[in-house]
Amino acid sequence: MLNRTHRLRANVLLLLASAIWGFAFVAQRVGAESVGAFSFNAARFALGAACLLPVVWWLDRRRRLTPDVRRAATRSVLVPGVLTGTLLAFAVGLQQLAMSHTTAGNAAFLTGLYMLIVPVVLALRGRRSSLATIAGIVLALTGLYLISVREGLAMNPGDVLVVISTFIWAAQILLIEHYSRRLPALRFSIAQFAWCAALSAGLALAFDDAPFTGFDAALVPLLYGGVISVGIAYTLQVLGQREALASHAAIIMSCESLFGALGGALLLGEDMGVRGYLGAALMMAGVVVAQLAGQATPGPVPVVAETAAEDG
Repeated sequence: MLNRTHRLRANVLLLLASAIWGFAFVAQRVGAESVGAFSFNAARFALGAACLLPVVWWLDRRRRLTPDVRRAATRSVLVPGVLTGTLLAFAVGLQQLAMSHTTAGNAAFLTGLYMLIVPVVLALRGRRSSLATIAGIVLALTGLYLISVREGLAMNPGDVLVVISTFIWAAQILLIEHYSRRLPALRFSIAQFAWCAALSAGLALAFDDAPFTGFDAALVPLLYGGVISVGIAYTLQVLGQREALASHAAIIMSCESLFGALGGALLLGEDMGVRGYLGAALMMAGVVVAQLAGQATPGPVPVVAETAAEDG
């Protein structure tokens, strides 16, 4: 009974994290109206990294780690953090640029494509894909067509940018998979978030029309995107994944797309139309089928970009 209670609590924490990440698409959409894409991301991920620092400090004190152990753990994440943070900066940069040309709902569902790209890449590297995985990919691609492709087989620029970003998300997740099993997760995340913020700041100076301006008008989206979406939701994921079943975690966190569409509808008055909602349903079905298929074979479960495990 206690184990079941723990898993229920873990699932609730993961569902809350998914809801926070889904509604973050609304924050990004609103933020895009007044702050340059790279400036917004620089501020957002700097806030996110800052929020995780006290968590690491508290865990270090709780475990009574010596200064030498803490320094060694920090040094171990620097190079991996730069590599994954670089991919993260370009992925979120494209996603934020897209927000001026697409809806929060479209962006949320299309971003979920990375959960299908990852198993495809793994299959190319020799991991066998089941028929269920292939069926999931077909469903999701059909959904993508219904959501984004219009007359003349054209897609709007925002949707194109989001789809391109999903390939970078997939590469980032695979790189995290390579490093995360032997690195302290929270320190690793701080390193990649901090580098993402620094690189985004440089890109803002190079490409934003008015870098680092408009923050006063986008204060709420920035605080939500940085403190709540990155800092708090990431910590909820860490806590939730300690006790949740991998299959449950993957499905629950794929609900991020649903919450993104819900947030766009409730807060921004977005309407995807019958075709769009049918496509969204097919994409969700594809992701769920592919994730369930993935539980039948050994290997990591691809989850959201801020992939986490217990720090240690």
